[in-house]
Amino acid sequence: MSLIDESGSYALGSQQVKRLGYGAMQLAGPGVFGPPKDRDAALAVLRAAVEAGVNHIDTSDFYGPHVTNLLIREALAPYPDDLVIVTKVGAVRGEDASWNPAFTPEMLTRAVHDNLRNLGRDVLDVVNLRAMFDVHGPAEGSIEGPLSVLAGLQQQGLIRHIGLSNVTANQIAEGRGICQIVCVQNQYNLAHRADDTLIDELARDGIAYVPFFPLGGFSPLQSAILTEAATQLGATPMQTALAWLLRRSPNILLIPGTSSPVHLRENLAAATLRLPDAVANALDGIASGGAG
Repeated sequence: MSLIDESGSYALGSQQVKRLGYGAMQLAGPGVFGPPKDRDAALAVLRAAVEAGVNHIDTSDFYGPHVTNLLIREALAPYPDDLVIVTKVGAVRGEDASWNPAFTPEMLTRAVHDNLRNLGRDVLDVVNLRAMFDVHGPAEGSIEGPLSVLAGLQQQGLIRHIGLSNVTANQIAEGRGICQIVCVQNQYNLAHRADDTLIDELARDGIAYVPFFPLGGFSPLQSAILTEAATQLGATPMQTALAWLLRRSPNILLIPGTSSPVHLRENLAAATLRLPDAVANALDGIASGGAG
């Protein structure tokens, strides 16, 4: 039994995954663009994550672009049978490192084939459609066209499961009318809790919720609250924030990213951290104290 087994597990499509996974985004260069600063270290972190029991890795071929997928393939192929690799499509990177929508059927089809080739897979475990109506956060707009393209590729056997990223509740409802949605990936953390109701609704339907930026959005006051809680627990602020997310709802799957083996071990140790009610209540109050 590995340390992260204490985080529990949850269904991600047809497989059960540990609730503490790994996000590969930070393995690319600055701004998630270009090669890693230390390629050997990037490969080592990926191998260390799987050796520690991680069986859920989040990536995308637009990280780099192509960088993280090629690193994952080199580090981990042939892949363990229980490893679920989740990727994203819906964006491309400009030469200036900009993030641009890629919603046409041709671009989405090419993205799926790029992910298959660079990961060295015959079928992708989970593909998240990232809505790009606003690069910085969810914004309304129909996803019927692009999601139908992914549903068609799923019917061809190239995609096992489909998820959504950077989406609104309306888009999730629209998406669920087109195909089965197994996960939603949005920004959510101690300070940003716009998806509170959505998380509970998804949990009732057995759909995983995967928050990104687990430490985003803190003012100095809120950082002080988190730091005080972490000090009381003998933990780091990141561990404390991850433990709060694990406590928040059983359908939350975490994908903290790092390029450091030391930070990887610290993040995974959050699986064993239990928050007393008083600490949890103090952390709950961060959002009501003015974050949003």
